[in-house]
Amino acid sequence: MTNLTAFLSQNAIKIEVEEHVVSKRFVDPQTKEPMKWQVGAVSSDRDEALRKQHTKRLPVPGKKNVFQPTTDYDGYLASLAVECTVFPDLNSIELQNSYGVMGAEALLKKMLLPGEYAEYLKIVQNANGFDVGMDEAVEEAKN
Repeated sequence: MTNLTAFLSQNAIKIEVEEHVVSKRFVDPQTKEPMKWQVGAVSSDRDEALRKQHTKRLPVPGKKNVFQPTTDYDGYLASLAVECTVFPDLNSIELQNSYGVMGAEALLKKMLLPGEYAEYLKIVQNANGFDVGMDEAVEEAKN
C-alpha cells in the first residue's frame, strides 16, 4: 500500500519564485549589475483559463455548422508571460507610460528585444513545468 500523505497539499513542495537576468540592458543604478526578473508559476486552472481566452472556434471549410477550435499560441504565451512575471510590475502605469504603451503585454514586448522575448517565453514555460520533453517523460514513466 502506498502512503497518500505525500500527496496532501501541506506536504507538497512549494514552487519558488525564480530569478533570472532577462536582459543585460536593465542594470541596477547602484550596483551596475543586471536586474533580475522574478518569475512564478500559475495554477493549472489559471493556465486553462488563459488557453481558453486565446482559443476561437473557426468554421471548417466546406462543412456547414462544423467548427474546429484553434488556439493563438503567440497570444497565449504572451498572456502567460505577463501572468507569471512577479517583478517588474508590468501593470505599472509609470512603467507603461515610460515606454508609451498601454497594457502589460504591449509593455513586455516593447521592453524586450525579439531574442530576449523568445528566451523569456522559454523561462516562463520552464517555470510552469513545460520543460520536460516527450522523450524524457516517456523514459521517466518507464522507470
